[in-house]
Amino acid sequence: MYNQLSDEELDRVIEMAWEDRTPFAAIEVQFGLNESNVIKIMRLHLKESSFKRWRKRVHSGASSKHLKKRSDAITRFKCNRQRLITGNKISKKMY
Repeated sequence: MYNQLSDEELDRVIEMAWEDRTPFAAIEVQFGLNESNVIKIMRLHLKESSFKRWRKRVHSGASSKHLKKRSDAITRFKCNRQRLITGNKISKKMY
């Protein structure tokens, strides 16, 4: 499935995966990619050291990547300091 993504969509998936506040569920809603697909993308497109750092962060400190572990106080897919990113399938609130 992730082979069919455009370069822009692939860049956005990687960007979303790096964001601590963006859960894997948000990536799945927008792009149809589950967590294992996102991991495969990150493994293919990041340097090995960057991938290892990302994996360590996702599975230890960044519990917000998984909705079940996520605090109920977090009610949005993105950080409120993030600028509007165009081309998303889900509309975003402008700040």
